[in-house]
Amino acid sequence: MHSVTPPPVLVLLATGTNRDGDAAYAILKAGGRPTVLHINELRERPERLLDFAMLVLPGGFSYGDALGAGRLLATDLRWLFQDVLTAFVEAHRPVIGICNGFQALVKSGWLPGPPDGQARATLTRNASNRFECRWVRLEPNPASPCVFTQGLVEPIACPVAHGEGRFVPRDDAVLAELQATGQIALTYAASRGGPVTYPANPNGSTADIAGVCNASGTLFGLMPHPEDHIDTMLHPRRTRGAANHLGLALFERGVAYAAQV
Repeated sequence: MHSVTPPPVLVLLATGTNRDGDAAYAILKAGGRPTVLHINELRERPERLLDFAMLVLPGGFSYGDALGAGRLLATDLRWLFQDVLTAFVEAHRPVIGICNGFQALVKSGWLPGPPDGQARATLTRNASNRFECRWVRLEPNPASPCVFTQGLVEPIACPVAHGEGRFVPRDDAVLAELQATGQIALTYAASRGGPVTYPANPNGSTADIAGVCNASGTLFGLMPHPEDHIDTMLHPRRTRGAANHLGLALFERGVAYAAQV
């Protein structure tokens, strides 16, 4: 799925972000050309964003999550970079937010979108009321327009590491719309099938939602960390036949799409 000319991909970090290196390596392995940039550098010249074909908001604890997970980064996206990010998304360039990056996209209104000031969902405290760090199984939605999951039929195995990852739509009408439009791109799944209960759904997300996209499918966020399973050697049960279902598949699809826009 690699392109001849690797598309340039921006991995944007803020103070406290700590998964930027992992995300950049995932992009490199997927065939992209990553650049890691601190948000203060983009703040000086926001139009630099348009030099890139894809944007990654990696996980971590941006600004130390001082006012809540992803909230200050969401403020930056909403007020400092709204215009240039709007231009980026309207040009159909793909965006992926992982864990803290997903939180920022949801709390800025970009996901599930549109970013019109009316929050349609939130990410709140895990139902267990504690930090969850464990491997999970993710099932792709074949009806989703998400460019990061297009054609993906195999599940993905990767870890979660968060305290505020419970996805909650504003009301039943929003949930029904997300289901009808296919914006629920990934759901938590039980490893052996059957009903999904804790810990297969590690945070108690409504309808077992693990990742959502916008209506066009180019903007995508998820709580689990696919960048932590881009090689079979990274799975803790790799010697027991559980090293497949790489998270790399999401990055490969995103990079391939970025190479075409």
